[in-house]
Amino acid sequence: MARIFILGILVTALIAGIALYYFQVYAFYDEVQADNADVRLTSVVTGEAEPILFENFEAIDSDSSPIRYRACFTTPISLATLTETYVIRDDAEPLNAPGWFECFNAAQIGADLDTEAVAFLGVANITYGIDRLVAVYPDGRAYAWHQINACGEVVFNREPVPENCPPAPESLQ
Repeated sequence: MARIFILGILVTALIAGIALYYFQVYAFYDEVQADNADVRLTSVVTGEAEPILFENFEAIDSDSSPIRYRACFTTPISLATLTETYVIRDDAEPLNAPGWFECFNAAQIGADLDTEAVAFLGVANITYGIDRLVAVYPDGRAYAWHQINACGEVVFNREPVPENCPPAPESLQ
């Protein structure tokens, strides 16, 4: 009888572990269909996010968290043109994507930001406290992700909104 009880506990734990892994890694992600809103960079002149040319777009996102967005694409626009036209971000830190989303390697992108790739501000406050960043390589490969900005970092820690930040939504206060 004790063996059946132990076996039951082990089987239940195994099923729960598999379910937990599935829900964490696969279940909440959706494929994103490309449109102009997905690939935008913020202009140094206007301060507004503008669509840029892109091809080979592949992206995932999730409603369960505002920082789960990841995208891979190419752009025919030269890196020289991009650096003269759009806001560069020096604090970019790509976040890991699920292992099955093979085109996005956060560790490699992060290392390349120190050598060859350049990070740009895609859209500031795409969701309150979250910016979309885009890393572009000289050969046109590009990657996008969401990153918590300075305002979000403070507000998500339940601290008062700094003066230079937009008012926080009621749900975050």
